[in-house]
Parts: sequence; C-alpha cells; structure tokens
Amino acid sequence: KLTSLALQPAITPELVQGRVHLKCSYSPPSPEPPVQFRVLWSRLSSPGKREQIHQETTPQPFSYVEMDGANLRLGDTVFCTVTAFRRGTPEQQSLPEDSKGFYAGIKFLPESLEIAEDGKEHVLTVLSTVPIACPGQDDSCKMTLQLSTEDLGKSSQVPGPPDIALSACQVDLLPEPCSGSSCAAATVTVTAVTDFAQDGNRVSRVSAQPAAPRDLLWRAYTPRDVKVTVRDLPTGNCYSFTDPHIITFDGWRYDSHKIGTFLLCRSESRAFEVHIRQWDCGGHRSATACNCGVAAR
Repeated sequence: KLTSLALQPAITPELVQGRVHLKCSYSPPSPEPPVQFRVLWSRLSSPGKREQIHQETTPQPFSYVEMDGANLRLGDTVFCTVTAFRRGTPEQQSLPEDSKGFYAGIKFLPESLEIAEDGKEHVLTVLSTVPIACPGQDDSCKMTLQLSTEDLGKSSQVPGPPDIALSACQVDLLPEPCSGSSCAAATVTVTAVTDFAQDGNRVSRVSAQPAAPRDLLWRAYTPRDVKVTVRDLPTGNCYSFTDPHIITFDGWRYDSHKIGTFLLCRSESRAFEVHIRQWDCGGHRSATACNCGVAAR
C-alpha cells in the first residue's frame, strides 16, 4: 500500500544558470520499489485559493520550476503537492502531500513593530527569500532597495513632522548563500519621532522599492509594507511668560525679575536644554524683567 509515505515536500530557492528557480524536494519511500512522483506546483491567487501553474511526473526525488515573472512572480506564495505511485499500477497511489507555503520576495522582520516615543532605535531586517542574480556583473552584484515612510491617517494637506525616522533611505542586498529563509539581508533602524503632542497612538508604514532593477523579475514587483505603530507617551510642559512668571514641569510657580541669561531647563538623560534671556522692561518706575530671547538645543 502507498497510502501515507511521509514524503515531506519542501521548497528551497536555487540559482540555475543565473536564473531563479524553486526546487521541491521530497524523501522517496524506503525500501524503494520503482516509484513515480506526480508533482503539482501552485500559487496562492487569493486568500485560501490556489491556482495550478505546473505539473510533472518524474522518477526523481525533486522537481524544479522557474520564477519567470509570468507564471511565477515575486510576491507569490508557492506550494508543491507530491503524490507517489507505482510505475505499472498508477491507481495505487499515496495520499497527496503539501509543502509549506514559500513566499518568494522581500520580507521585513519583524513583520510589524510597536514602538514608543522614547528615542530608542529598533532594528528592522530586510531580506530576500530568493537569490539575488546579476547575470554578467558578478563583481558588483547587489539589489538596492529605496526605503520610504508614510504616516497613515495624516492627510497630505496637514504638514507636520513624520511619526517615524529611518537610519537610512536605502539598503543594499548583497548575494550570499541561502540559509533559513534568507538569501540576502540588510538592517535599518526605526525610531519614533518625539513630537511633544498628545496625538494618541499613530500608525505609519515603511515601504521598500527595488531601485532601477535590470532584472525583469524585480521590475514589476512592489514588496509588502511593514506596519509601525507609534505609542504616544505623555509629555511635560513648563512655561515662562510675561514679566517672567515661571511654571515648572511639576507645577510649581515662581517669579523671576532678574536681568541676564539663564538656564531654564536641562535634561539629565539626553542632549536637551533651554536657555532664556531677560531684559529690563519696566523703566524707572518698577524693576520688571521680560523674556527677550530663547535658545534651545
């Protein structure tokens, strides 16, 4: 009987003559009678629905399919389904076994981020699950990705600082041997911009776009975005106004009538300080000082 053989099909990417192929490998039954394998390749066409792209019958314990940009494109999630049967008796066949879905293209890890307005840097890894191929230019082979950010929920008519900042505007993916789910990887850091506004939690996205790819495969491809949620942290306020009345961060009230330049506030944990300059604005009748200048770092 050939009911369940534990063929365990798995998909791995491979370069064959400089072109990106996917290889489906499976373990042949043992002890090995003469067996044929029917391999069916499919891709996810919509959530929960698969579309067949290639089928073959082979005695080999593997099957290849090319990422040609037409039947099989970057951004596809691909499956291979394998059934074994005896050569003379095709009606005696094993139960079809599915591989895990293989996503071909650019991935961000983690796939979504939640960060706070605390100035901390968070590492975002950009990787390609398929090999980077540059036929005819092996010495300087790389895929450059242009990175951009967009604040969702902010209309373009309302200017303002972005909610997140990246450490680089582009990254280079350099070819390396595929291991795990990565054939090339680079990192970039994401920081939430501290805006001192009580604006609630906000969502931004980071997008990557292949920059001027020569390869047809990459030309029509837009990688998935990564979603970044910025958690709003409460901000403190302090004031110095009119003939300086001062209200501190913790609500204490002072008056300051001196003339000169003073340090109004300095952070002990980051490079942030505010200096203030006060001049005589009361004339002969009263000694009154007013704010006339401010410097902030």
